[in-house]
Amino acid sequence: MRMTAVFILLLIMGAWCADAVAQPPAHAPAHGWRKKHDPYYVGYSGRHWEHDYGVRSGSCNREAVATVLGGVVGAVVGSRTSTDENRTVATITGAVVGAVIGKWIGRELDEADRACVGHSLEIGAAGQPITWANETTGVRYEIVPADSRKDSGEACREFTLSAVAGEEKSSQRGIACQSRAGVWEIVD
Repeated sequence: MRMTAVFILLLIMGAWCADAVAQPPAHAPAHGWRKKHDPYYVGYSGRHWEHDYGVRSGSCNREAVATVLGGVVGAVVGSRTSTDENRTVATITGAVVGAVIGKWIGRELDEADRACVGHSLEIGAAGQPITWANETTGVRYEIVPADSRKDSGEACREFTLSAVAGEEKSSQRGIACQSRAGVWEIVD
């Protein structure tokens, strides 16, 4: 009888301890608290981004960016999705891309590629290469953002953008500055 009571007591204590181990306190940053209250990615504009689209790990998820993109207004990439967090992907103005980045690279960039460039400039770490491939054009891209700097009060970043299609390779250095939060404009 005594052995049964000890066994039951151990079982109850074990169940109670298992629940205590499995459930952190309500104030702990578990259960998505940080995701709900602290966006993971803060860009150079100070804007909080819910998604990095793979940029922080070194490869822009072009398909995810393309899914978020809903429309293009002029040369700026925009989106029309249901949640406010996904309405804007860091973008790059495309009106001068061909002239500044190089005719071959600029001609091949589509909206999703420009969004990868913009998001890489917005949240990419300095010196870290970010790559992606455009399956439609067959071009593979790599951008390496540099440290940010202030130019006439605007946040600017130097970068190197390389493109490879088959045997043809092109690489160009440039400078992009923010025209507004999340939107980068190539200035040189």
